[in-house]
Amino acid sequence: MKYLVAVSGGVDSVVLLDMLVGEGEHELIVAHFDHGIREDSAADARFVETLARHYNLEFIGTREELGQGASEELARTRRYEFLRNEAKKRGATIATAHHADDIIETIAINISRGTGWRGVAVLDSPAIYRPLLSLTKESIRTYARSKRLEWVEDSTNAETKYLRNRIRRLIAEKLSDEQRDTILAVWKRQIGLKAQIDLETLAFVDSDGEYSRYFFAQIDDGVASELLRAFVLVRGGESPTRPQAARALIAIKTAKPHSVYELGARTNLRFTARTFIVETP
Repeated sequence: MKYLVAVSGGVDSVVLLDMLVGEGEHELIVAHFDHGIREDSAADARFVETLARHYNLEFIGTREELGQGASEELARTRRYEFLRNEAKKRGATIATAHHADDIIETIAINISRGTGWRGVAVLDSPAIYRPLLSLTKESIRTYARSKRLEWVEDSTNAETKYLRNRIRRLIAEKLSDEQRDTILAVWKRQIGLKAQIDLETLAFVDSDGEYSRYFFAQIDDGVASELLRAFVLVRGGESPTRPQAARALIAIKTAKPHSVYELGARTNLRFTARTFIVETP
């Protein structure tokens, strides 16, 4: 396999790279995104480039000046845009160092934001290779120490202004091993449920993207949201958020014939008296 390995320089991604190199059966490219948020981020980029040379691997890096006020979400979005673009150019699969603790943290963040059940079924995209999901943070550190690996510490990890850092600290201080295992078991069940629901909703997809408004008005809103999500995705649009889906369902029930509702940046719903049509670029 050909992998574009996302390496920040932290212990997780350094261990990921070392493990993939050790398997000796992959074509690996090291990718690093410098968001320019921290003053010392340029040093991290140099560290990762040196690490790539140590393993005799190609290095791809880019820097953006997002500024110290940039949000976690913006930094994440730009990072993945970079990774997806580079992976597409090279015909590679993105590999990231997400681990079991990341699963728990992401679930906690999503619940705190009021997301639905899909907020529990996280980090399961088939487009991204995540081989460390079964490992805890502590086991990753143990591996790194046993191999005498070097890494850099992100100075912002200790800053409580970031939601993930606050949740990470709370989880480390409050959750027992048994509670962690319970959360991960729920996550696994939700991943399976998500796959089943995604498969079942495909049976309702119309090749022309046209659907009955009456049908949507009669079914449960939760079911309607799942179907609408599937209908948009199959047309090449972006998955609507919960608020977007909720507003779209109101439009489906109340919009006048011949009107158009903008569901998102890339998706419109065009209404007739009895149906709505999902339109994407």
